[in-house]
Amino acid sequence: MKEISFWMKESGPQGDIVLGSRCRLARNLKGIPFPDVANREQLKDVVNKVSHSLSSLDSVGDFSFKEMASMDSLEREILVEEHLVSPRYIQNPQHRAIVLNKEANVSIMINEEDHLRIQVLYPGLQLEQAWKSVNEIDDALEQHLDYAFQINSGYLTSCPTNVGTALRASVMLHLPALRRLNKVQEVLGTVSKFGLVVRGLYGEGSDVWGNTFQLSNQFSLGHGEEEIIDYLMRFTDQVLHSERQARGYLLEEDRRLVTEDLLHRSYGILSNARTITSQEAMELLSDLKLGVDLGVIKIDDPEVLKQLVVQIRSAHLQRIMGQPLPVRERDRLRASLIRETLENKVH
Repeated sequence: MKEISFWMKESGPQGDIVLGSRCRLARNLKGIPFPDVANREQLKDVVNKVSHSLSSLDSVGDFSFKEMASMDSLEREILVEEHLVSPRYIQNPQHRAIVLNKEANVSIMINEEDHLRIQVLYPGLQLEQAWKSVNEIDDALEQHLDYAFQINSGYLTSCPTNVGTALRASVMLHLPALRRLNKVQEVLGTVSKFGLVVRGLYGEGSDVWGNTFQLSNQFSLGHGEEEIIDYLMRFTDQVLHSERQARGYLLEEDRRLVTEDLLHRSYGILSNARTITSQEAMELLSDLKLGVDLGVIKIDDPEVLKQLVVQIRSAHLQRIMGQPLPVRERDRLRASLIRETLENKVH
């Protein structure tokens, strides 16, 4: 994987706020225990069955198969940073494998919490397209794989909240104005009442970096796939409205100067810092993106910011430099990369 996944470097519909959309299906093979309780031979059997079924995907894309244990730790970390696998997945690479398409926006994790985690990611608000794509891939695989399924329960999964359609749909939201005004809790604090859940940058158990939140459905039993997508879309529209209102408030006459000063100060640090951590860089780049989206700061190519947000992450930075690096050296090179990337591009 030499190129950043297209979904992370391009903008889509509502791309000023919605960074990406994802649909993920959990599937298990009939007659084989879930990965957490399966033995080594059973896990190997799952990997073999899935690898032998990949010819069924020829009609929906160009896919490659790779065992996780054959990758070095840096390669595995890059997969996490591009949201193609979960952080938990790379902790134990044995008897695990991943299937990726050429564009690196489709991944199939083998032997994660379930035998298969099939996910598709698109830039911006494109949940319907993500659902269409993941459904096509699932249908193709089901021609060769015997899924664990019950008429009354639907697809059987390791986690009870995924039973049913086993669909998890999510959007990645950039909400700097709501967070700046301490309104995130007001807007997202009650989502659990509506069957939704909010998580951090890398999903379950992760922190919020760069004012980025993941919003997804919590349950799938008793709800059809289109119903889940439609409901999440409608709630996302409400969040978009709230964030746009907050951005408008930041530009009102009595607050505009303070807002412009804060955003330009963030750019000032980015353009002059000699050392910077991943977290601080993410927060400051969030401010810079907000400034560009508000028209307060001009940049020649706004897509540079999306790419930079990925390139400054630890594994990507080390790949760019071609070698493992200690933390202090990463912080120094990160600051240098940011300065060089933004030089003469921001006005």
